[in-house]
Amino acid sequence: MEPGPTLVVLTRGPPLTGRPVCFTALARRDTRLADSRLSSPMRILLTNDDGIRAPGIAAMYSALIDPTIGPPLGEVLCVAPLEVQSATSHGVTFHTPLMTRAEFVDIGTPVVRGVAVDGRPADCVKLALSSIWPEHFGPGSRPDLVISGMNAGANCGINVIYSGTVAAAIEAAFLGVPSIAVSMMLAGERSRFDVAAREARRAIETLIAQGLPDRHECLSINIPQVTAERVMPPIRVCPMNTHGLVDRYERRVSPAGQVYYWAAGHGLDFHATAEGSDVDLLKAGCITVTPLCYDLTRHASLESWRSRVQKA
Repeated sequence: MEPGPTLVVLTRGPPLTGRPVCFTALARRDTRLADSRLSSPMRILLTNDDGIRAPGIAAMYSALIDPTIGPPLGEVLCVAPLEVQSATSHGVTFHTPLMTRAEFVDIGTPVVRGVAVDGRPADCVKLALSSIWPEHFGPGSRPDLVISGMNAGANCGINVIYSGTVAAAIEAAFLGVPSIAVSMMLAGERSRFDVAAREARRAIETLIAQGLPDRHECLSINIPQVTAERVMPPIRVCPMNTHGLVDRYERRVSPAGQVYYWAAGHGLDFHATAEGSDVDLLKAGCITVTPLCYDLTRHASLESWRSRVQKA
């Protein structure tokens, strides 16, 4: 079986500065989506949490504008972390500057041209929407869609809480731009990022065929393991699995006698898996789609707690 793509950095940008340098992949589509908001070719902000030089974002970038799949989805601007930020969740940076630089990354064709941000995934989205995007496309402009990924590893079940990939998409939705997080379940070194990204692109096309998500809506897509070309897996809309992970830590002692613990658990080892959940269907070989929200309020409990307060 053919192995996945090998990542090669062609050119590193200039030293990090406070002034961003922006590039886009001009990918015009021949037909418009069925969405009245799009009066011109769609513009997409692409980000991730594995870093701008990760194979997943390069594969996703390529798939979005690959004419062999279909008309390119639109014009893509890539703004992603300079370094790996996996499992950083929704952390943001306040006490240090967000340095940026241009990056040119190649895994074949096309070369990914984008902006690397020395920050976390949510930082990238906040900075892109508030500064980098309007500097490039004009004051007041915003992307039509934010895509975060493709993550090297599934973000299903309770992992969505820890995921920087999902956090970036949630941040975009919170700020009023519809978003889609894309992750793939790995199959070791044989994982085919290119195939998974093409399947993700087809899933995205299916989801937006009748219009983009609402401004504050976020969808999470997970692609099952893939090691070779295959028939497109079925797409299933499902809830997230809410059972906790089985935590395991290996106890060790440093040469100086200090005790430390090394995480030894598996990201898909849950205490239980609900039937019909994203974990269940992903492991069954389906592409899963889960609508997410950032409102953490437990609305069903509001009246109960109001009643307690009133009786106190």
